[in-house]
Amino acid sequence: MTKTRNEWGLFAHDWAVDMLMRHIQQGALRHAYLFTGPAGVGRRTLAMRLAQAIQCPTPVAAGVPCRTCRVCRQIEAGQHIDLMVVQAETEGGTLKVEQVREVARFLSLKPYQAAFKVVLFLRFQEANASAQNALLKTLEEAPAYALLMLTADNPEQLLPTIVSRCEVIRLRPASIPALTEFLTTQGIEPTRARLLAHLSGGRPGYALRLSADEQALAFRSETLDELRELLSAPVRTRFAYAETLAKDKETFRRTLFVWLSFWRDVLLRVAGSQAPLTNADRTQEVEALAAQLSLAQARTLTEQAEQAIERLEKNLNARLLAEVLFVDWPKLRQRGN
Repeated sequence: MTKTRNEWGLFAHDWAVDMLMRHIQQGALRHAYLFTGPAGVGRRTLAMRLAQAIQCPTPVAAGVPCRTCRVCRQIEAGQHIDLMVVQAETEGGTLKVEQVREVARFLSLKPYQAAFKVVLFLRFQEANASAQNALLKTLEEAPAYALLMLTADNPEQLLPTIVSRCEVIRLRPASIPALTEFLTTQGIEPTRARLLAHLSGGRPGYALRLSADEQALAFRSETLDELRELLSAPVRTRFAYAETLAKDKETFRRTLFVWLSFWRDVLLRVAGSQAPLTNADRTQEVEALAAQLSLAQARTLTEQAEQAIERLEKNLNARLLAEVLFVDWPKLRQRGN
């Protein structure tokens, strides 16, 4: 049986939990931690557990929060008086310098109830240059009772001087079998759990969010069905679809991400890789298309989807983007045709 829970009640990241517990037990807590890894891998959850572990007034053991007391529940909800959570107003937005300056004011006052003042910066890669420079000053001048935690996709997105002042905790996705098993313990049917594990790429937080979002799963399925039809459709049909798709930029963006995940799967198989597919329920379709494409073609289709996402974010003409994409797509036969 795969171990799915550690002393902090988390799935995976046992090594990180063990290390952070030692820091607490040995009185060697760092003043700043940077949790990196893809969104949904567990960065925020691990940071919140660390906050609970140092603030809990009734720990189960040294470095092990009870998670049931008033303080632990408030931290879990992000509402404790000595905890401040800072993030951009919207995902993909900008974390601004004024928000970091507010943190400096928060830290200028000693803890009200607990031993530490804790600040958690979420998705700090979204901080603009001024905000990052302001945080550097905060890191250098933070009082002894301050614990600063940051989450980001990877350290390279931040100023090297910020990274050098943090203990970097690099979190990685779980294996597909381990996450599948964990999801079944959460009451998810095994076949669905396996699909969610693949779709999330081993990220437990993302998998759990997907499991509760039937609309997102339905959108993905419909989008892949439409992709299959478009690949065997004439140009005029593709252009009609482009006109409809371009009317809603957010739907277009979500569609491109679904297509990108599919083309990456195709590229894997064309390259001869047997790595787990993201769209595991579409294995037959992926392999059928892979048999018709060269490595150069599969790579081009993947790169075109990536470029379309970037260009759409830069507000290029959506209809033109879609039409160019469809013109360059090969006309592929479907299984049975």
